[in-house]
Amino acid sequence: MYTLKKSLGQHFLKDESIIQRIVAVLKENEFANLLEVGPGAGALTKHLLEIPAIQFKAVELDGEKVEFLQKQYKKLQHSIIHKSFLEIEKPFDSPFTVIGNFPYNISTQILFKILEWKDEVPVIVGMFQKEVAQRAAAPPGSKVYGVLSALIQPYYKIEYLFDVPPESFNPPPKVMSGVIRLTRKENALNVKSERAYWVLVKTAFNQRRKTMRNAVKSLFDSTVLQDEIFNKRAEELSIETFASLTHKMK
Repeated sequence: MYTLKKSLGQHFLKDESIIQRIVAVLKENEFANLLEVGPGAGALTKHLLEIPAIQFKAVELDGEKVEFLQKQYKKLQHSIIHKSFLEIEKPFDSPFTVIGNFPYNISTQILFKILEWKDEVPVIVGMFQKEVAQRAAAPPGSKVYGVLSALIQPYYKIEYLFDVPPESFNPPPKVMSGVIRLTRKENALNVKSERAYWVLVKTAFNQRRKTMRNAVKSLFDSTVLQDEIFNKRAEELSIETFASLTHKMK
């Protein structure tokens, strides 16, 4: 058998009805390659291995779980990448879908890592701490709209699908969880540069209680800062507005 490791933030999904819902969402999109992040004891994996005509790989840091999974599922003998997801190379040479019950302690880092491969990842179906899932999907003006929202949404349409209660896991986490789907957008934002956009968003939200004029004054000439848009706070600005402002940066 296996042990649960708190140090790795392990909370294994056990609710079969939730598992079936996640798999059903995944199957709504076609894909040839599938990467599972954090298979753990294989609650999702056993269903993913039944999907016909796909290449499947899983990333698992815990050596004990790797050994367990390879004994439990013969198909996984050469399909598990025994590393931290944050340290792996791109796992496929062609586009791939990502699915996972993401470790909550590194879930935002996982999303930013996937962004590095955004041109190769059309769909992500993931379970997160509910607060993180809500932040990712939040619209402008929402209390939880922030850096994560504004950096992910230029590239992906994000749908908050459903809650997952603590009792669906072993052991139960102390927080509610949520499943989201990210679908890559076809049209990119018109930005001065990707770097300029990231710098602007991070600077703006770093002092989110201040008006934009005070929060990002180092990035613009004083004449530009006279525009009324700078009277607003960062959480009031859409990703399109942030994008248009990049063209006015120093």
